[in-house]
Amino acid sequence: MTVVREFTLPDLGEGLTGAEIVRWLVQVGEVVAVDQPVVEVETAKAMVDVPCPYGGVVTARYGEEGAEVPVGAPLITVAVSEGSDDGAGPPDRPATAGEESGNVLVGYGTAAPAARRRRVQPSPRPPHGTTAVRNGAEPIPVISPLVRRLAREHGVDLRQLRGSGPEGLILRADVERAVAAAAPAPATAAPAPAATAPAPAATAPTATAAPARAAAAPTATGRAAATGPEGERVPLRGVRGAVADKLARSRREIPDATCWVDADATELLATRAAMNAAGGPKVSLLALLARICTAALARFPELNARVDMDSRDIIRLPDVHLGFAAQTDRGLVVPVVRDAHKRSTEELSEEIARLTEAARTGTLAPAQLTGGTFTLNNYGVFGVDGSTPIINHPEAAMLGVGRIAAKPWVHQGELAVRQVVQLSFTFDHRVCDGGTAGGFLRHVADCVERPMVLLRRL
Repeated sequence: MTVVREFTLPDLGEGLTGAEIVRWLVQVGEVVAVDQPVVEVETAKAMVDVPCPYGGVVTARYGEEGAEVPVGAPLITVAVSEGSDDGAGPPDRPATAGEESGNVLVGYGTAAPAARRRRVQPSPRPPHGTTAVRNGAEPIPVISPLVRRLAREHGVDLRQLRGSGPEGLILRADVERAVAAAAPAPATAAPAPAATAPAPAATAPTATAAPARAAAAPTATGRAAATGPEGERVPLRGVRGAVADKLARSRREIPDATCWVDADATELLATRAAMNAAGGPKVSLLALLARICTAALARFPELNARVDMDSRDIIRLPDVHLGFAAQTDRGLVVPVVRDAHKRSTEELSEEIARLTEAARTGTLAPAQLTGGTFTLNNYGVFGVDGSTPIINHPEAAMLGVGRIAAKPWVHQGELAVRQVVQLSFTFDHRVCDGGTAGGFLRHVADCVERPMVLLRRL
């Protein structure tokens, strides 16, 4: 005998209340395995493949592509064998129809309670936000389906992990640390792609990014534009809508100011070339700039902060979570390098390359796009010299980097052709005065012009 189970849109975390269906990955009548992705959705932060915790035959789908679905609304129903209630086997064994996931989504356990089953008519669902348990065990605090999939692929038991996120939430970084700890020997870091132009290229968009996703989403919002008598209307939602809301809030709430300076980056380019010629993992120019930022923030901690106007406090943050702007086919996103101040230049380069590739393919988890304390914006990849960046709310500052170009420059008392870059620094005037901001920017420029001095100090 079989029962029909209803799978609803799970809570994807980070305060998200819904998502847009981009592409169905299964058809009615198709047999699905446990944790097989059944639908691709777009949230305000990322594109996510949502896996179903049940194995069986798909009996219904709810919602057309392009439709908005709130958290807790039904996605599909699956006919499963009634004898599958004993649960799934070990994570490395291929799942078959009739099994259930051994992983926990918010609102779903390893064995669905009777209240979530139905034979013909749907039965009431448990209140949103509850997490089922199995055999009296504590629920596993995992929200992101991508984190669960990563753990399953590497055989990591999520029950043995202690999450570093809010309220013990297990993040991707927690799983990756567990994978690295279980490895017999340290894995050799893959070289970061070398820049082909003098400007930092780690965030440059590529023409090959996510062709399947681009085909499924005709606009950056996932819904086709419509043309009316007054002109073309492009839906302002998804990633583009989230960016619009955040930028508007930044302009409304933050009294920002911008200062800038030209710097001779000739020695910075030479330093990078020397480091990469020495062998080992390659270092990107963006990673060097990120390392300079963390060093400058250590000297000027006032700028690694946020403002709480409710309590009228400036909160100076102990850790640097460095965001960097990345332009993708789906729009501008800002992946965050956690604990950037604790990473070496090589580690920064590796992490930036990994997050950049995930951004281009649309596989960043929501947790990887939030929690930044300072942003590095490389608009030089677009061939422009300068800009006045808008602060990434609720952060207090952003460093902008223009293109590095050959220009006449007075070097050692003589006119010479040097590689020059314009650095723009936008800061929240509530957290500091111009002297502090100028000191920060001047320190960054000095490190760009004399990077070996910085490296010796590190």
